[in-house]
Amino acid sequence: MTIDDIILNALAEDIGDGDHTTLATMPAAFNGRAILLAKDTGILCGVDLAKRIFHLSDPSIQMNILIRDGATIKKGDILFEVTGSKATILNCERLVLNFMQRLSGIATATNRAVKLIEGLNTKILDTRKTTPLLRELEKYAVRTGGGENHRMGLYDMVMIKDNHIDFAGGIVQAIDAVEKYLLQTGKKLKIEIEVRNFAELQQVLDHGKIDRIMLDNFSVKDMREAVYRVNKRFETEASGGITEKTLREYAETGVDYISMGALTHQIKSLDLSLKAEEINIPGL
Repeated sequence: MTIDDIILNALAEDIGDGDHTTLATMPAAFNGRAILLAKDTGILCGVDLAKRIFHLSDPSIQMNILIRDGATIKKGDILFEVTGSKATILNCERLVLNFMQRLSGIATATNRAVKLIEGLNTKILDTRKTTPLLRELEKYAVRTGGGENHRMGLYDMVMIKDNHIDFAGGIVQAIDAVEKYLLQTGKKLKIEIEVRNFAELQQVLDHGKIDRIMLDNFSVKDMREAVYRVNKRFETEASGGITEKTLREYAETGVDYISMGALTHQIKSLDLSLKAEEINIPGL
C-alpha cells in the first residue's frame, strides 16, 4: 500500500458519503485561507504529507510552507498557509492534524533521546512497534528527529529472537538454520541475534556467524561487561526497558545501538491547530 493509498483510504473513512456539516454551511464557490499554528514546542514532521493530502483532495489547493520538517518549533509559530476551496480545507483538516501531530510527537521524542546521549557514539534505533500500515511514515518521523531505523519489517534483516531460538532448539541450531537458509535463497541479509544472559552471550561469541548481538534486559552493569566481552567483534545493541532516565548510562557502556520501542508507541502527540484566516473569498 502506497502513501497515496493510505491518504485516500483515510479520507474515505472520515468523509464517507459527504462532510454534511460543510456541505450545509459552506457555499461551494467560495475559497478561503487557513494557517497551521503550533501550540507546543518540539520537532516538526509531516509538512510534505499535509501538502499531499490537500492536493489529492483538490489539485488547485495552494500551500505556502513556512517551516520545514526537522525544524524546532515553538508555540505561536505559523507552519504553513493553505489557500483554496474552504470545503476541501475543512475536509482535510482532521487528517492533516492527526498525521502531523503524531509524526511530530515521534520526531520530538526521538530528538529528545538523541540529545540525551550527545557526545557519545551510540545510535538511537526504533523498532517494529509501529501503527499498522503507517510504519513508513512513523519511521520517517524517527529519522526526522535524528534517530535511525532498525529495520523496516521482517524482510530486510534476520532477527533471531528468543522464540526463534527456543523453537529451533538452541542458539547454535538457530544460527546454523539461518546460514543454510540464506545460502539456499541467495539472500544477503545481516543477522542479529538476541541474548538474555551471559551464558547465551558466550554461546554466540563461541559460534559467531552473526553481525549484531542484541543484549535484552541487561542491567547497566551487565551491559558494560557484555560490551567488554564482545570487544567490537560484533555490533552490539541494548534493548528492553531503557527509559530517558537511564538512556545515557546505557550509552556510556559503549554499546553501538540502543533500540527504543517507546519512540513510536508511547509518545505524546504535538499540539497543532488549523485556523481559518479568511473566509468568503469568491474566485480567489
